[in-house]
Amino acid sequence: MPQIKKARAVGVNHVALEVGDIDEALTFYGRLFDFKLRGKSKDAAFIDLGDQFIALQRGRRQAADDGRHFGLVVDDKEALRAALTAAGITVLPGRFLDFLDPWGNRIEIVSYDNIQFSKAPHVLRGMGLSHLSKNSAAIKELTDKGMAPD
Repeated sequence: MPQIKKARAVGVNHVALEVGDIDEALTFYGRLFDFKLRGKSKDAAFIDLGDQFIALQRGRRQAADDGRHFGLVVDDKEALRAALTAAGITVLPGRFLDFLDPWGNRIEIVSYDNIQFSKAPHVLRGMGLSHLSKNSAAIKELTDKGMAPD
């Protein structure tokens, strides 16, 4: 049987979160994050993440997430921790900085400096984040895969 060529997954363009109300979701996330809105309608909003985005879609129906989550990379994890506390949002137990939004979407916060995920220098510059760098553990992970920054 002939071998079929497979596509290679190269990244995530966006994540879609179902929320109950678009304006309420933008208010909620606006208390936690500094973001630019890419676009908005009555049923959806798009939060810009440089060359990626988060889509908020009206219509959450399922129960709150437990293990299912997505990791959102931030420039300052401790600033977000403080914003969660100020907003009265409970950090979930465990070794990570996880929380649930009002619609039950579970979000794990990870710091840019501590993971191998990398934005291209020109994307960071365009986002006003060219000061971000990786710590030694993240650089080792990248080096081991032949992907260390120049």
